[in-house]
Amino acid sequence: MAHYAVLDSNNFVTDVFVGRDDVVEGIENWETYYAPEGYTVKQTSYNTSGGVHLLGGTPFRKNYAGIGFTYDEARDAFIPPQPSPDCTLDEETCLWVCPEEEVTNG
Repeated sequence: MAHYAVLDSNNFVTDVFVGRDDVVEGIENWETYYAPEGYTVKQTSYNTSGGVHLLGGTPFRKNYAGIGFTYDEARDAFIPPQPSPDCTLDEETCLWVCPEEEVTNG
């Protein structure tokens, strides 16, 4: 079982679904097989977050894709939406780092 993300022309994830990843005669590439016309499909790993495989395996594309994420071709990574403009992207994890809010005690 594998998970796949459907990307629009701007590399935004529009859907994530479960599909096959085993070898089947006549199908050489599941990403191409599953891609609807005008879209791209990229495999994503349910067990990868922040560039770490949660079960000790090999991490894949930095993060498990979600609807609204962006696929970055240069990094070969899925990046979540930026939570706020003051957050910066951690290049190693492809997750957003936000400044901590000041807490005032009144």
